[in-house]
Amino acid sequence: MRTNSGIFDADGHIFESQSQITEFLPPPYRGNMGGSLLSASGDGWNRRALSVRADAARSGQAGWIGEHTEAPPNAEAWISLLDEAGIDGTVLYPTAFLGVCREKDPDWAVALSTAYNDWMSEKYLKANKRLNAMAILPLHDIDESVKELRRAVKDLGFVGVVISANQNPPLGDHRYDPLYKAAQELDTVIAIHAGGPTNRFDQLPKAIEARCLGHPTSQMPQMTDMMFSGVFDRFPNLRFSFMEAGVAWIMFLRDRMHEAYEQWSVEVPDLKRAPEDHLKGGQIFFHVEVDELILPYAIGELGDNNLMYACDFPHLRPKRVFHDLDEFRERTDISEEAKTKILGPNARRLYKINEAALV
Repeated sequence: MRTNSGIFDADGHIFESQSQITEFLPPPYRGNMGGSLLSASGDGWNRRALSVRADAARSGQAGWIGEHTEAPPNAEAWISLLDEAGIDGTVLYPTAFLGVCREKDPDWAVALSTAYNDWMSEKYLKANKRLNAMAILPLHDIDESVKELRRAVKDLGFVGVVISANQNPPLGDHRYDPLYKAAQELDTVIAIHAGGPTNRFDQLPKAIEARCLGHPTSQMPQMTDMMFSGVFDRFPNLRFSFMEAGVAWIMFLRDRMHEAYEQWSVEVPDLKRAPEDHLKGGQIFFHVEVDELILPYAIGELGDNNLMYACDFPHLRPKRVFHDLDEFRERTDISEEAKTKILGPNARRLYKINEAALV
């Protein structure tokens, strides 16, 4: 069933079935890997355990905020959610496999990336045209990353690639230029997805504190480095998106970059335009939280053509997805035109997904 609502989800997620992904590993790994495929997340907080405990503590409000813990959602569960929420389609992002950037073995990173992309294509992309996805890349080896980018987009049908905001070296480094060049030639999307707190907030004693700060502070260094390194100038036709950190962080960072550029522009000859011109130029897109109080101001400053809704299922339960959509529709401080653009057309333009592609 299609909804024809005009709503399009810019950032959904999956919970990876690592046992299934092992079946797509290349030799010599296939059949020889047991247990978890990924190294530990590194931030010390088990999101599943926290969510289960929170559900138990709520006594009667289970399923409101925390992780979707009843069962790992598959393609059928995703289509059911889209139908029930009145969403035309989605772009799926990894969860655990965002952590491929923390794997230290380059050959293993290549194997993981290709296996994940093959698994995603087989289990989701081939299941329903309303399900689109972002590929992952083994950025330890840029030549292999360019090769996998081309395969993922041209052969497997991915709409772009995702890079964790915890990637190091930062994404303004010239080592990534061959990847950006290939993505620009393919007319696809580079999405930088918030990477969580990792070890940046080891001094904080509670998970709530680290997670409060983790997503926006993972995006800030990447945006700053990409901006002042001239990435957006070197690749003016490449679309970038910054996902799952809301929009408040970029409003703060815009002012910081503006002040720094006024004082120290001599240090950044590769930056040809002021940061705020890039942010408003239509090349860079941002996911927004639909309940952000700062959103009307962000629309006034950045415009309403590069801001996008994301449901974040299954990290948010269906009940919360429905609530967020209803609450956003009822907001009186945002124009109906801006709401419409944020809920669908902007994401479709970013990913180059038209109505016909969802049939």
